[in-house]
Amino acid sequence: MATIQYPNFPRANVLVLASDAVQALLPSTLISQADALLDAHRLEDVTDLAEQHRKKLQSMLNMDRHDQDELRYVNQRLGFQCLQETLFEDAGNRLYEGELDPRVLVSYYPELRGELFQEEESVDVMAGVAEHMPSEDSVDDIIAANLVRNYSPHLAPNTREAPPAVELRNILSMTARDMLESYLRKWRRKAAVEATTPQIQAIRMVIDTVLAKLHVNAGKLPDLYALVDQPNTILLSEIETVLINARHINALCKLYKQQNDDTKLLETWSRLVQGDWIDPDISDPLSRMFDLLSDKKDRGLIQHWMPWLVKNDADRALKLLMMTMSSRRRVEDDRQLLQEIQDANPDAGAQLLENLVIHRRSVDSELHTQLATTYADHLLTCLADETTSKLWRAKALSYASGKSDTPFISYFATTTPDSEHKRVRLKTVLFLQGSTLYDPDVIRARLSPHAKLLKLELAILEGKLGNHRSALSILVHDMNDATSAEAYCTLGGEVVPAKTAQVIGERSGLQAWATLVIPLATPGKPVKPGAVPMKKTKTVDEDVKKDLVMILLEVYMSGGEATADRTAQLLNSQAMNLDVVDVISMIPPEWPLRVLSTFVSRSLRRTLHAHHEGQIVKAISQGENLVVADETWDVVREQGAIIEEPFEDDEDDDAGEKLGLELGERVQGEPASFNEKVALHAVGFRPHGEDGGNSVVDIDVAPDGEDNNGMVGSEPGSDTGSGT
Repeated sequence: MATIQYPNFPRANVLVLASDAVQALLPSTLISQADALLDAHRLEDVTDLAEQHRKKLQSMLNMDRHDQDELRYVNQRLGFQCLQETLFEDAGNRLYEGELDPRVLVSYYPELRGELFQEEESVDVMAGVAEHMPSEDSVDDIIAANLVRNYSPHLAPNTREAPPAVELRNILSMTARDMLESYLRKWRRKAAVEATTPQIQAIRMVIDTVLAKLHVNAGKLPDLYALVDQPNTILLSEIETVLINARHINALCKLYKQQNDDTKLLETWSRLVQGDWIDPDISDPLSRMFDLLSDKKDRGLIQHWMPWLVKNDADRALKLLMMTMSSRRRVEDDRQLLQEIQDANPDAGAQLLENLVIHRRSVDSELHTQLATTYADHLLTCLADETTSKLWRAKALSYASGKSDTPFISYFATTTPDSEHKRVRLKTVLFLQGSTLYDPDVIRARLSPHAKLLKLELAILEGKLGNHRSALSILVHDMNDATSAEAYCTLGGEVVPAKTAQVIGERSGLQAWATLVIPLATPGKPVKPGAVPMKKTKTVDEDVKKDLVMILLEVYMSGGEATADRTAQLLNSQAMNLDVVDVISMIPPEWPLRVLSTFVSRSLRRTLHAHHEGQIVKAISQGENLVVADETWDVVREQGAIIEEPFEDDEDDDAGEKLGLELGERVQGEPASFNEKVALHAVGFRPHGEDGGNSVVDIDVAPDGEDNNGMVGSEPGSDTGSGT
């Protein structure tokens, strides 16, 4: 609703004073003249009057504000009168000269104003102008009223349906829009140079938004893009629907980008990708989406769009996700994201799972089990291919029929032609060996039906489950891979050594999988930098090694004389971890002596060497003990000693009270003690039995090694004589 601002009153230059009154001679003001001419419908005269007054003000150095307000009043009155009579071009010129707020004129175009104005908003309008503003709600109503006033009832059947009236109405409506566009363009240039205030900002917003709507409705694309490309204050919520309906999606995207509305921008591009909308001005919207997400690096936005992106371009989507994924993600977030992507694209989900576990080193056991299951399924898919299954079967038979010190996994990696199926199996073997977080039972249940072709994988799984005998039996009897079996014992239950895994990884481009296999630490020798990318090492308990060697020995012996040579090699290489007595008791009686000869001879030599070494160490220790005893004799003699007798079973209850008696005093059946140092100065040595039977006696050490009775003192290290 408009706020009324009343004009100033006219000023009188001549006053007439009377005895009972004051009379003023008022000049004919510009406003009064204009009002009179407008009432007489002399519009041209009012126009001339306004122009004369404008030129007069321009010739003045200092223009009075009151004169400027009068001129604005006249122009606004004249402009609204022209608007009422559908003289739209003149109306626009006069209203602009009168500096009418463009929001007032826009309010007569309801299809353009939309929701730009709120009920509580108001605009200041001069009182005389507000009283003479058109009472109609819209320009179309003004046009209809003018047609009725001028042509009814002359046009049949009426001014609404008569063809000439319809055509005239369309022309007048087009003219009214052209007038509004011209009016807003002028105001836009004017508002651009004025200081920014809340009122000016509101005016700019209305001007830009309505101009955009006018350009869209008129199909003026160059003007629309010129407006959009310039700094503007277009209200997006008002123009959004208009642009969508007109299929000007490129202009809409530019507005979204200017206002940093990434969510709607991505939504618009996605609809273009899906074909819901079409705009030839936008090329490759999918790439634009990837570029925007890559530049913004908004993880929340990327995660929201990732399921949709993997459906359209899984490779680029996963690459984008890996580039922006945080290293401090929660396990729950990884699981949720993985599930969403798996639902959208199972292949992309498998790639993400592999990246999380292999490259991101996730420690979530559930993800490890999922990846192991995925690899197992891929293996089964490979076996479903007849060519692949025949090739793998031939490789297994060829290796088992020969004698080679090369592990089967190395033989397979070097002799099998490069293919995706080969890569899948190598990845599976390295992961099953290197990971300790998946559930081996689940994977074994999946691979067991194909045990004949997947013996290596099952041996690894048996080792993970602690079924060492079963694992070694597969390696020795089913695969004839003694090298891996012996490495299994050395590594504490691992089929694939870290060095072998590294070589396979370098040759096949599987370094990330190879680093899962942790190398064995060499006692006293650090791992060479770069030898294995993973810097972790592990140790194997010696008792575990011995137990595994004994199990392997039993497995070898269960093969009969066919494995006698392997048994002999094992005995010779692992003699340090085997007890000769246990081994001899296990060897079948019918085996030839040559199987044990080398092992037994070496064991006997080692036992004899250990015995001699022990004797030498014992002799050295005795000598050192004598030296120490000699060095400490003087100290021990100086410090003296306290000798106590043990308590007897039939001692009296008050025996403890007798302790600490005078030297030489004895209590029957009671233990006694004395201070040897006191005895040295108190009395001499008394012969045994002087005071009776078993009692404590004094010891007097005579100078120069002789006692008081001429007895020679004991040598250092000998026992001190005492009577008990």
